[in-house]
Amino acid sequence: MSERPIAILIVEDEVPKSTQIELFLRGLCVPMHINTVRSVNSALDTLDENVPDLILLDMSLPTIDVDISNKESGGRAQGFGGVEVLRYMGFAGLACPTIVVTGYEVFPRETGDIGFSELREELKEDFPGIVQGVLHYNSTYETWKTELKAAFEAFRTSKGHE
Repeated sequence: MSERPIAILIVEDEVPKSTQIELFLRGLCVPMHINTVRSVNSALDTLDENVPDLILLDMSLPTIDVDISNKESGGRAQGFGGVEVLRYMGFAGLACPTIVVTGYEVFPRETGDIGFSELREELKEDFPGIVQGVLHYNSTYETWKTELKAAFEAFRTSKGHE
């Protein structure tokens, strides 16, 4: 009997980054169905319709999808748009495992910037049972692939998708 494909939602507004993540995941040769959305609102709409097995979530997201052909802005970019998605999941009781994949190392706040390691600790503390990992994406280096593979394998082990 064949294994049910893992339903994965990638929430990422940058096409090159989402493409690299998807190609990497498909290279793991695990049955999966991948859906990609590009904004906070699209992520919330998707979660209202169907909760995936796993979410890969960017931190900096526009409010709405960007239509490049019409030169629409997609609303203001939210440095913590990913946190809005996580908050929604918490309020809705959606304990879907989520791996945060961000390209930023520093996150500006009104109270002062916080670094990547501080963000990782905050997200794990504020969203237990949801945030399974937080990794830094940098297309120049392979480190993100090693970290994503480890987080994905940990997810598969915990959910019995081995």
